[in-house]
Amino acid sequence: MPKAIVIGAGIAGIASAIRLTLKGYQVDVFEANSKPGGKLGELRMKGFRFDTGPSLFTMPQYVDELFTLAGKNPKDYFDYIKLKEVCRYFYEDGLRLNAKSDIDLFAQEIEAKTNSTAAEVNRFLKKSETIYEVTHQVFLERTLHKLKSYLHWDTLKSVFRFLQIDAFRAQSKANKKFFKDERIAQLFNRYATYNGSDPYQAPATLNVIPHFEYHFGAFLPKNGMYGIVTALVKLAEELGVKFHYNQKVEEILYTEGAQPKILGAKIYDKTYKAEVVVSNLDIWFTYKNLLKNIDPPKKLLNQERSSSALIFYWGMDGNYSDLGLHNIFFAKDYQAEFNAIWKDKIISDDPTVYINISAKHLRSESPNDSENWFVMINVPSNNGQNWDLLIQEARTQIIKKISRILNRNIEKDIICEQILDPRSIESKTGSYQGSLYGNSSNSQFAAFLRHPNFSSKIKGLYFCGGSVHPGGGIPLALLSAKIIDDNMPS
Repeated sequence: MPKAIVIGAGIAGIASAIRLTLKGYQVDVFEANSKPGGKLGELRMKGFRFDTGPSLFTMPQYVDELFTLAGKNPKDYFDYIKLKEVCRYFYEDGLRLNAKSDIDLFAQEIEAKTNSTAAEVNRFLKKSETIYEVTHQVFLERTLHKLKSYLHWDTLKSVFRFLQIDAFRAQSKANKKFFKDERIAQLFNRYATYNGSDPYQAPATLNVIPHFEYHFGAFLPKNGMYGIVTALVKLAEELGVKFHYNQKVEEILYTEGAQPKILGAKIYDKTYKAEVVVSNLDIWFTYKNLLKNIDPPKKLLNQERSSSALIFYWGMDGNYSDLGLHNIFFAKDYQAEFNAIWKDKIISDDPTVYINISAKHLRSESPNDSENWFVMINVPSNNGQNWDLLIQEARTQIIKKISRILNRNIEKDIICEQILDPRSIESKTGSYQGSLYGNSSNSQFAAFLRHPNFSSKIKGLYFCGGSVHPGGGIPLALLSAKIIDDNMPS
C-alpha cells in the first residue's frame, strides 16, 4: 500500500487525509500541537467553552461530501442548523439592523430604516450571484495552474464573461454605486474582511462572498464549530488514518537530481517514508523551514499578507437580549479603520467589533445566566508592533464602544478572559506574521494568483489550507483538499 504524510491537522489537512485514504494510501498526519484543528480550535475556562477561530459556518455540503465519499451518512457524525438570522448590525448613530436569512425580509428592513431600497439590495445580491456563477467552477473548484483546467467548456464561458466579475474597481467604489445609504455600503464592504483584505483596495470580485450567506445560508454546528473537527477526525480514524500529536515535522525529504520526487519526512531524528506529502502548514513556513535546497517562489512569498485578528474570549455574567449569535458594531469612519490597519500598521482607535455568542443557541457553552463572548477586531499582521500597548488600548476602546451602543457597562460583567493576538496566532497555528488567510487579496488578481496546490519541482508534493489556492476560510480550505484529490494520479 502506498504511503502518504500530511503535515498539519488543520481542517484542510484532515480533509486531505480522508481523501488520500479513499484513494488507497496509508496516511499518517503529523501535528505539532497537542490536538487537531489548527485555527479551528476550542478553549475552555471556568465553565465556558469557546471556538477560538472561525465562527461562521457556510457551505456545509463541502463537509458532508467527505462522509458521503466514504459511504457514510453525514448525520451520523455531524449535524447543524440553518440560522434564521445571519447577523445583527449596530451603528453609532443608533441604527440597528437584523439581517434575516430571508433576504426579502432583510431588504424590507433596510428600506424601512435607511435611505437605501429593497431593490438596491436585490440588485446587489443578483450581481453577487453572477460573480459566483462565473468564478466558482473555474477559480474556486479547480487548479488554475494546469492546462487541463482551461479545456472545459464552462472555463471558456467564464473567460468570455470575465468582465462580469468586477475585477477592475475597488469593492468600496462598487458598493457606493449600489447603495444610496453609505451605512449599507459599509455593511457589504465588510465582506472583504472574510479573507483578510481591505475593501478600499480589494477588487469588487469579493462581492461574491455575500452569496454564500444569503443564497446557500448560514449555519451553526450543533456541537459548535469545533464539532466539525471532531467529526472529521472520527471519520478519518475509522478509515485508518493515524494522527501523531506533538510531532513537529522538521524536513520534507525528496530525491536529488533532474526530477526530484518525495521520499517522506523527518520528525526529530526519525525518518518516515512516503510517496506523497501534503503540507497544510502556511506556505511561507513550508518553504522556509521544511524544504531544504529548494528556491522558494520569492515574488509570491513576498506579497502583502492578509490582516490578522485580536480576539478577547470573555466569560460574561448575565444575558444580553440585544445581541444574537453574530453581531457587528461598526466603526463610525470605516475607511480610517482600514487605513490604520493597512497603511499605518496599527489598530484604529475606533475599530469595528465582532461579537459571537454561541451560547445563544447552545446553552451548554456557558453556565446558567451567563454568555460566552468571542470578541474580535481586525488588526494588521505582526511586523514588530508594540502589541502589549496596542492590546491594552484596544481593549479600552472596545469596552467603551460596546457599552456606549448598548447603554450598559459591560466591563463589570467580565468574569474571565483570555486573549489571542497576531503573535500567538503565529506561534499556535504556524501562520506567518499571524495573518489569517495567507496573502491578502488587495490587488486585482491576487486572489487568483495564490500558490498552487502542487509542486512543479518535486513529484508527490502537494499543498492545502488557507495560504494556497483557492484561499482561506473553511469552505475554501476544504476545496484545496478536493483540488489535490482531483489532480493526483489515479
